[in-house]
Amino acid sequence: MTEGPEPPEHPPVLARVAPVVRTETSTAGAPVFELEELSIFYGAFRAVRDVTLTMRKGQITAFIGPSGCGKTTLLRSLNRMHDLIPGVRVEGRLRFEGEDLYGPGVDPVVVRRLIGMVFQRPNPFPKSIYDNVAFGPRIAKLKVDMDDCVEQALRRAALWDEVKDRLRTPATQMSGGQQQRLCIARAIAAQPDVILMDEPCSALDPVATLRIEDLMQELKDDYTIVIVTHNMQQAARVSDMTAFFTAEVDATADRRAGLLVEFDRTEKMFTNPSDPRTEAYVSGRFG
Repeated sequence: MTEGPEPPEHPPVLARVAPVVRTETSTAGAPVFELEELSIFYGAFRAVRDVTLTMRKGQITAFIGPSGCGKTTLLRSLNRMHDLIPGVRVEGRLRFEGEDLYGPGVDPVVVRRLIGMVFQRPNPFPKSIYDNVAFGPRIAKLKVDMDDCVEQALRRAALWDEVKDRLRTPATQMSGGQQQRLCIARAIAAQPDVILMDEPCSALDPVATLRIEDLMQELKDDYTIVIVTHNMQQAARVSDMTAFFTAEVDATADRRAGLLVEFDRTEKMFTNPSDPRTEAYVSGRFG
């Protein structure tokens, strides 16, 4: 973050510790993530190269593409999860709500509260349902009524009516679909701006998948959502914008580098894409 002779009138967004107050009129459609020539390296290997795109508030953005094209690698750069892996570095520019996400002085712990993550497989903590949801607010020391916070998060995740009478039972006793909605509730309870989802339905049956998709539509009014999915029908159903990535193969090194091919409105990407590689992928001719 840029240092100046005097402190700003308002604290920068990445320094926030209080709950976010959202107003649909003042921030609707504002840029949330702005990527410019972003590359991600594992040591000397460049896994993703030169990605430029903008993701906006109140939209669901889907990352699609064949295995090994860098979708998840890019997704994890959005909340600095790569900081936990030795040898990984990010080059280029990645701004979150106008601030350099990798700038000096930016606390990655705060970043991960503001930008929550839901993983491919449900990963409830070995705690009660209640304590799973309360975990984030407790760690962040949010000044909230915890019972109300837990209830509201479970309601937002369309789970309250199913678990309200067994909040103190182990979360591991829930079904797979319920566990994934619990993980979404756990992310919501920390009061993020963004929810990242890495193939959140790949381990679920069709009924549970549809419930998660319906939930995403309900949540996008309050949260910007970015989802990685291999399911073309899912991307077409739930997302507003779609980014298609492909993998460039280095035959000499036997490695694949991710490359953004096209980024546009989902309807256009699936009916009239600009790049023939996109058309071949969404029509099932390769990938």
